[in-house]
This record gives sequence, structure tokens and C-alpha cells, in this order.
Amino acid sequence: MILVDREEFPTLEQAHEWTWASTEAEVDAVKFVLNRFFMLHDDGRYIQDRILTELLNNQKNADTNKRIADEREAKRRGNNTNRVQIVDEATPNQEPLTINHKPIKEKATSVATPEGVNDSVWQEFKSLRKAKKAPITQRAIDAITSEANKVGWTLEKALEECVVRGWQAFKADWVATKSNPADIVRPTVPSKNAPDPALKKIKADTLKAAPMPESFRQFAKQVRKA
Repeated sequence: MILVDREEFPTLEQAHEWTWASTEAEVDAVKFVLNRFFMLHDDGRYIQDRILTELLNNQKNADTNKRIADEREAKRRGNNTNRVQIVDEATPNQEPLTINHKPIKEKATSVATPEGVNDSVWQEFKSLRKAKKAPITQRAIDAITSEANKVGWTLEKALEECVVRGWQAFKADWVATKSNPADIVRPTVPSKNAPDPALKKIKADTLKAAPMPESFRQFAKQVRKA
């Protein structure tokens, strides 16, 4: 379990990074799992009681194993005081390893200032990530570059936006603009070169109309005279 391995609970941003969520569907899936099975703590981290119990048990077992190993080592050193140390024997100062000992963490490799990014922008972005306890990795920079390309932005512009808005990551959907149908201009007056559709219909109806019968004409004249 990834939380047990890291021995800490994630914020929403860390959960996205730990699960490598990059698409909108993956991000929504991470949010669903956190809201469904975890509880948001005051410090912004999502806590789960069962996992917390497991972490505490692991820590307790590790402490117990360390105590037993220390007692065993002290007894062994006492028994070996008067005999020559064998070549393959562990030195007295060597602490026995147990299953529950924490693995040695490798120091994170620092990412150099990306090409085309101003050093001041890069330093501000590094400070932002440090404040959010999110180390900068090459994979994170590649993901931001990919999202910036979707909206035609440079990496430097995307990082500037992150600094201004306090984002530790960047998504194209967060800055993409969509056209509003109400903003589309439609002409209300026909152009000089295009005939008026209403006028065309009147002319067409005139051509289709049958001539008035002569009897109607005579009747109309009588009515006007009266």
C-alpha cells in the first residue's frame, strides 16, 4: 500500500502525484476515492483510520524489533569479548537489520533550470514547491510542459502562472478559454452584395400570383364609385 510505504497521508496534490494522475478522468477518480474513503484533516491531508492504525502498528513493531536486536547484540558482544573476531562476523558496532526498518531514502536529484525559463521565475517556482512540500522532479516538469503546450504556452509562462496563483502544478483546462455563443457577431443588415431574403420572397410570391379576374375588377370599380 503506497500510504504505508511512505508512512504519511497525502494532500490532494500529493495524491495526484503519487498516483501519476494526469488526465481529467484520473484526477476525478483520485478525488472520488479520497472523498469516499478518507477524511479531510485540518492540515489539508486526507486521513483514513484503518491505514493510520496499520502505520502505528508498524512503528510499534519496528521499535520492538529494534529493542530485541539491541539486546541480542549486547549479549553477543559480551560472549565474544575474549575471542578473536572472525573475518565474516559482523562488527560489534553494526546494528542488525530487521524487516521493519525504514529503507534508506536516496537524496532527490535536483532539477536544473529548464531551457528557456528565466532564473528568477525558476527560483520562485522552487520556493513555491518547497513551501508545499512537493519536491521538483523531472517528471513533474515534463507534465507541466505537456499541459502548457496544449494551450500554446511556454513552460516559463506556465510556471509564472503557477507562482501568481499559488499552484504547485499546471493544467491546460485551468486556463483554457471557451468561446461564448453570445459573443459571436451576426449581421442584422444584409450586405450590399447579398440580396435581402425577405425581398426575394416577395418577388417570388408576386411571380406565382394569378391575375385578378375581370369580374372582380368591375365589382371593385363599382364599390369605389358608390
